[in-house]
Amino acid sequence: MPAIDSAPLILVLWACIGYLLGSVPFGLVITRAMGLTDPRTIGSGNIGATNVLRTGSKLAGASTLILDAVKGAVAVLLARFAAGDDSAQIAGLAAFIGHCYPVWLRFVGGKGVATFLGVMLAMIWPVGLLTCATWIAGVALTRVSSVGALTAAILSAGWAMLIGRFDAVLVIVLMTLLMIWRHRQNIARLRAGTEPRLGERP
Repeated sequence: MPAIDSAPLILVLWACIGYLLGSVPFGLVITRAMGLTDPRTIGSGNIGATNVLRTGSKLAGASTLILDAVKGAVAVLLARFAAGDDSAQIAGLAAFIGHCYPVWLRFVGGKGVATFLGVMLAMIWPVGLLTCATWIAGVALTRVSSVGALTAAILSAGWAMLIGRFDAVLVIVLMTLLMIWRHRQNIARLRAGTEPRLGERP
């Protein structure tokens, strides 16, 4: 963590704002607006971009990916502008948690991949770019979304240390551990050799 300069109430405030921003279920909002199948009733039942893609709409999948990333980035950027880096990291972590456990959907949300990428890009853009590149490479090589996501998350703390941003490692590790937990069923399928590739249904 960076030096804690903000008052505790300020940190709590930005944690709440970040959480509420992260809780916006764009996958559900977009599929309803486009008249598509509720993503919670198909595939993995997840509201993230990969499962939204299984509705058959690439536009819906891409829109979900972008907006889920944007909400994480907005939480970080707003907090940094208003209160500093300590609040920005708290807001980013809270946005990530909000996506995974949104209050509006009884705390059943996505796996956090796009929001993680958005937070990383806004928090430390060089690390964000390296993390995005890792994710793209992992997906391109394997055609398995979870492999790209997990590889990118696991390596992200290393990218931060490589460029000397040790102040962000704790928050990155916490998000990575939560992402691994959210992907526990994917990991089980990967071990069993049954994890679907992009475009397939689990």
